[in-house]
Amino acid sequence: MAKRSKARRRALEILFEAEQRDMDPFEVLRVRRERADLIVNEYVLELIDGVKSEQEHIDEILATYARGWTLERMPRVDLMALRIGAWELLCNTDIPDNVAVSEAVALVKELSTDDSPSFVNGLLGRIQVLKPTLVEVDDVE
Repeated sequence: MAKRSKARRRALEILFEAEQRDMDPFEVLRVRRERADLIVNEYVLELIDGVKSEQEHIDEILATYARGWTLERMPRVDLMALRIGAWELLCNTDIPDNVAVSEAVALVKELSTDDSPSFVNGLLGRIQVLKPTLVEVDDVE
């Protein structure tokens, strides 16, 4: 598994745990580091920081384009993968759009339900197509 793929998985795990425990993701990471002497790839930190700082805007976009699904109804793993994928699509110019989508799909293929890959692919694909018309996350501030 490539470094960034591993970083995405680790970020998803931390974001998922933080939501489940109602904790800040960086606090979850700190606790994990203390317990396991964990070495964390810099991209994990970038993903967590990006998703955390832009979560409100990302969630607004996801809620707007998730046909027939509310964020509350989505499997939590899917939502974390969608947040990571949307952040990479909208905020990280270093990651090609197709890679952001395919990596999010790969995460849910491995970690979520049988229906999750097509759901995540469809929603992020819709956002990818609409990206030029969406307000850039950096422009919102």
